[in-house]
Amino acid sequence: MDQLSSVPQAANLAAPARDLRRIGVHPDHWYPLAWSRELKPGRSLAVRFAGEPIVLVRPANGEVYALEDRCAHRQVPLSRGVVQDATIRCCYHGWRYDRSGCCVEVPYLGKDKLPNGVRAYPCREAGGLILVFPGDPARAALVPLPALGSVGDSHYRTRRFGEVVACHYSFMHENLMDMNHQFLHRRQMGQIRPRFLGQRRGETWLEAKYSFARVSGRRPLGEAAIFGGRIDAARADRVAERDIMTIRTEYPYQTLRIQTRDTRPVMDLWIVYVPLDRAQRSHRVFGLLSVRRPKIPILLDLAWPFLVLFSERIFREDRDIVELEQAAHDAQGADRNQEVFPVIRDLRALLAACGAPE
Repeated sequence: MDQLSSVPQAANLAAPARDLRRIGVHPDHWYPLAWSRELKPGRSLAVRFAGEPIVLVRPANGEVYALEDRCAHRQVPLSRGVVQDATIRCCYHGWRYDRSGCCVEVPYLGKDKLPNGVRAYPCREAGGLILVFPGDPARAALVPLPALGSVGDSHYRTRRFGEVVACHYSFMHENLMDMNHQFLHRRQMGQIRPRFLGQRRGETWLEAKYSFARVSGRRPLGEAAIFGGRIDAARADRVAERDIMTIRTEYPYQTLRIQTRDTRPVMDLWIVYVPLDRAQRSHRVFGLLSVRRPKIPILLDLAWPFLVLFSERIFREDRDIVELEQAAHDAQGADRNQEVFPVIRDLRALLAACGAPE
């Protein structure tokens, strides 16, 4: 069941009993731990999820798989070892493990004396991402892979982006959902006035809709690459109602879509924040930014460098501000935010309810 309202009632969702900034992400979901391009055939790659070391292995022939990045013998990283056929061999004593984590060879022991192996993680590859299920492996088959926006649609050109951000993942969810922070980007976008059009919500998701009016300045080239033209403040009101932005947190992922008069969005963003350390005070961002090709496709290719530069500057400003939020939380030892926007209050309650159990 979902609800639609122009003035949402935050009281319908209980306020989180715990400090949201101390609630970990729930592990029973598919999380990207690397880009496909980062792992070459016949090689391994060390990654982390919430402090847990994981090694990704891509055999020369065969699908990628994921294991605990610790040899069962002396606990040294398997990622330091050698990929041999469809197995990985520890760099220390040569213990060898298959994709299921079983130890299949100890060079100085007989086959009937092999020790226990290491943990294997369900692992899939899609949309240029290597996704791992770090939670209960018995649930992996029941949880579908996330829909990755328009990454596989030939009508779009997709940019893959992301870097490490030093804050709790919840700050990033709030940053993207709350378009009232456009004042932060005034140097990149000019003066933009957002108009909140309402929200919908369900048990594990929440979305908000906005339109925008340009108060002053002209649409920058990077933004124009998305919409196909540069619009000044005098014309902004005439097109504001047709340009609708929908932002959705479908735990633990986020999407942002911009639609004009067509049913197909002109921009389709899918993004997720993967915790790296055990305290979850830093995370790696994986984003897929897909822009619809115009009737003359080469126009988007020509404008692409401006879109990349524009999106990099916007992301840099967002990264800097959420890291300042995290620093304030750590300095005060608690979450003292005085949140007044009902959508964000509901979002905070959703993240707390869907997060890892205490």
